[in-house]
Amino acid sequence: MAMYSYKGLDKTGKEIKNSISAETLSQAKSKLRSSGIMLIDIKAQKSDKQKKGQLTFGGGINTEDLSLMTRQLATLVKAKIQIVEAFSALIDQSENPKLKVILSEIRQKVNEGTSMAQALADYPKVFNNVYVNMVEAGEASGNLEVVLLRLADFTEAQVKLKRKIKGAMMYPVLMASMGALMMSAIFIFVIPKITKIFISMKKELPLPTKICIWISDFLQNWWWAIPIGIFLIYWLFNKWKASPKGESTWHAIVLKLPIAGKLVQMINVSRFSSTLATLLDSGVPILSAMRIVKNLIGNVHMQNAVELARSNIQEGASMTPPLVESGHFPTMVTHMIKLGESSGEIEPMLRIVAENYEDQVEANLSGLTSTLEPIMIVGMGIAVAFIVFSVVIPMMELNTLS
Repeated sequence: MAMYSYKGLDKTGKEIKNSISAETLSQAKSKLRSSGIMLIDIKAQKSDKQKKGQLTFGGGINTEDLSLMTRQLATLVKAKIQIVEAFSALIDQSENPKLKVILSEIRQKVNEGTSMAQALADYPKVFNNVYVNMVEAGEASGNLEVVLLRLADFTEAQVKLKRKIKGAMMYPVLMASMGALMMSAIFIFVIPKITKIFISMKKELPLPTKICIWISDFLQNWWWAIPIGIFLIYWLFNKWKASPKGESTWHAIVLKLPIAGKLVQMINVSRFSSTLATLLDSGVPILSAMRIVKNLIGNVHMQNAVELARSNIQEGASMTPPLVESGHFPTMVTHMIKLGESSGEIEPMLRIVAENYEDQVEANLSGLTSTLEPIMIVGMGIAVAFIVFSVVIPMMELNTLS
């Protein structure tokens, strides 16, 4: 079945826009006519991959949509509903029109004999390596129901972590934005009026006052240079960071940052532990699991440590020494992994590590917000004090002359 988007008029003459699934275009038209809808326009919906032949479809499908879809699919498979019928139900339940198209194409491929994992792999921007490999392992072992339930838990945990990070950063960003707007308003509308008084004094102004007037003139006459400068700096920074040397240098700097560096390390350790545990529990071979986990870690130095650990496993050795030598994996983490390897219970150990570090990430996010708040207040206070002294000092001199 394919998805068709249509525009038409209902029995009351009201214009409606929606989508419908059908085997063919004529069947879609027949369904709509039998529903009492007068068609104005109808066309087949296709993903970006089918449209362009090379790009996959991912825009407009966020982690929340994927998490909800995965939970629904796991529930349907658990209820012993066939995969094709399960995807039909998902299409009807989904509120995201772009996801509907993807699910419709996957359903069609599965119905034609393609495995579910292969069908999902055609959309890497929606279903990443972890998702596809877990489904493949579930299909191979006959435990697709269990794997989908674990995958649902995994995606929901990722959504939860993203929400925590966004929630923690929202207040500082909002506060910084409001502070910048207020300061800009002072320099653009207030300082110019006071400047006229200073100029009339015909006297050498203090350095803070000169700086204040220069900032005011710049914001009034050259404000357009600010977004251009920000864009240029951002572009140059990204270009430098994209180079191997730049990426290595920047990621090393990030790990050494106070508070933020520790937080980045914790997030990556939590992601490493939870993802590896989920993959191993789902039957994915450890070498494949380590390769997938490596690509999910956002720091190149921690990636290198995981790659070295993978090489050790390939040679029949322990994964722990490279992680210890890197210095980026805390002692507690490497100790738990070592115990898991020696006891053959590495998955439970990794889950314990993941749960522990998820709690630590949450605590550190709260600590980061608590730390940034007074720093920003002090910074704004210094800026306001600078403006006040820049204005007050000349005013005092003017009163003295009077």
